[in-house]
Amino acid sequence: MKNDQFWNSVFTISLIVSVIIVGLGVILPEGFASITSASFDFLVGNFGWFYIITMSSFVVFALVMLFSKYGDIKLGKPDDKPEYSLMSWFGMLFSAGMGVGLIFFGVAEPLFHFGGPLSGIVPESTEALDFAFRKSFLHWGLHPWAAYAIMALALAYMQFRREEKGLVSSIFIPLIGREKVAGPIGKTIDILAIFATVAGVASSLGMATMQINGGLNGLVGLPVNTGIQLAIIGIITFLFVLTAVMGIEKGIKLVSDMNITLCFGLMLVAFLVGPKVEILNNLSNSVGLYIAGLIPDSFAISADPWYGWWTVFYWAWWIAWAPFVGTFIARISKGRTIRQFISGVLIAPTIMSFFWFSIFGTVGIKVYDKIGAFTTETAFFQVFEYYPLGTLLSGVAVLLLTTFFITSANSATFVMGMLSEDGNLNPGTPKKIVWGIVTAGLAAVLLLAGGLGALQTGSIVAAFPFAFVMIAAMVSFAKALKGDAAFMSGQEDISEEKSA
Repeated sequence: MKNDQFWNSVFTISLIVSVIIVGLGVILPEGFASITSASFDFLVGNFGWFYIITMSSFVVFALVMLFSKYGDIKLGKPDDKPEYSLMSWFGMLFSAGMGVGLIFFGVAEPLFHFGGPLSGIVPESTEALDFAFRKSFLHWGLHPWAAYAIMALALAYMQFRREEKGLVSSIFIPLIGREKVAGPIGKTIDILAIFATVAGVASSLGMATMQINGGLNGLVGLPVNTGIQLAIIGIITFLFVLTAVMGIEKGIKLVSDMNITLCFGLMLVAFLVGPKVEILNNLSNSVGLYIAGLIPDSFAISADPWYGWWTVFYWAWWIAWAPFVGTFIARISKGRTIRQFISGVLIAPTIMSFFWFSIFGTVGIKVYDKIGAFTTETAFFQVFEYYPLGTLLSGVAVLLLTTFFITSANSATFVMGMLSEDGNLNPGTPKKIVWGIVTAGLAAVLLLAGGLGALQTGSIVAAFPFAFVMIAAMVSFAKALKGDAAFMSGQEDISEEKSA
């Protein structure tokens, strides 16, 4: 690769900004923590409503696409076929989208909500039980997958239907024209996408590292400290960069297929050793509560700090993940119709998450009185100490946590290579290695700056500007769909693409 191609403006600016942030965190860790904390307080205190409304708009838009007249439009040319089997496609998109989070929060979140619900709800009561599952379903249901679907659908359409570059900025050609997309506006969009991806993946790498350390502490007595966690970051980074370099077929797809097998196996064994009737009761009851409360819960927010540390954090986290997860899902979705795509990206993962939280949330709450004090990263392992095959399940969870994160991170590294290499669907190895190292560096800085709290605040701050990009993406994609028939017939008015 020529040097001028390697050091293009998007890559150079994104890298400089990311390295400066990592450097500040290393040199001034306390100041870095103070800045992220102050930014978090400002955004949650003043713009929590914005995250709430924005994420809800994604759900509405995705559902409209599912049932609209555009549902039969293919993400590609009329004779294009899907590149991957249904199971491999689902495995890759699910692993990239939230695999790590399910292990990290699957037991812990319902426990936290059960013991510390919103003010006005008695902790550990029947009402608190309903609250725990209803909110867990909300945070891991339609909303996150709608955010991914918005980005992925628009990208896949522009890449494979209209044969544009694999860049987030390509989505905006119907809205602002090709000339502006090729200029500073488009490059700024791609830089924001890369920066949001680095921050989102770094926060998840930090969370995964903390939980892997916690799991290994319970399994083999490995100490829980910063040195061990930095070593874990180094090992995982090597593995996810390696599989990213190997490509989709030889690396990412292989690990994703293994993830799905382990995931279903862990769910099945946990169900069999857990309180089966209570799990099924909670599943049925909670699905009803989720559906009945979907609209009011989607827009609920108050001054209670609970919303900032849970719902607003999650909405910002999903937005931070949307550029890379959306770009990756788009990359593997050629040949599917819009209706098939929405069903696979929005509906199927939501159902999977409902089963996951019903099983692991019930298993955790059943022994709530026994486990005593717990943290997010240790809750899973503490809970399964009270169940048959607990050590085995904890070991599988550590393995699954590792492979899930490898899949998410290698997908992100692959995508950052695409975005910083002018949309190349098979980016070169050097850039994937660079982005893997930068992401690991930011994860280490966030851990040193304050652990889980800094990881959460970092995600929220990074996601804020990209939320505006996603809102505009919906508008641009809607405009593109209206002109689809004309485009396919070769009669589309291209004056908009030439506008200044």
